[in-house]
Amino acid sequence: MRLLILTLFIGIPLIEIYLFIQVGGLIGTWPTIALVILTAFIGTAMLRQQGMTTMARAQAEIREDRLPVRELFNGFCLLVGGLMLLTPGFLTDALGFALLLAPLRAVLGRGIWKLFQRSGNVHFSVYGGNPGTAGPRGADGGPVIDGEEFGVAREDGPPDPDTPRLGDRS
Repeated sequence: MRLLILTLFIGIPLIEIYLFIQVGGLIGTWPTIALVILTAFIGTAMLRQQGMTTMARAQAEIREDRLPVRELFNGFCLLVGGLMLLTPGFLTDALGFALLLAPLRAVLGRGIWKLFQRSGNVHFSVYGGNPGTAGPRGADGGPVIDGEEFGVAREDGPPDPDTPRLGDRS
């Protein structure tokens, strides 16, 4: 993993420098700089529009008591794509624009989901409640989230037994 990260941190800037030299040789220095700035503006506008759409869909999913997994993944891809578009360079711009394409994000999401399923380390379950909802309802009508509680370890020793825990009613 370290080797991959090191390769990316060295390889991507080298590729970007090479592409700057090649494009600059073809169209000139100032048009190359203008092109990099233009892609940042276009990417920012596309990111804003798609980000708002994704946010609206996520809010609709939450209102319907469904986990907005697809929208969260899309939002993450948009964030990474936006960061790539703001990074000067042609390779990062191409990757950033690719992440703004919804069909590519869908294919990427399906591939990552299949990797999760094959790993066997990820388990999801939904139970109780009304069909189509995220789970049982609490007294206030909100969803009930079931989990395990662990004490919070202090830097100087084990958990403090007098520290209130989540779920304790005072």
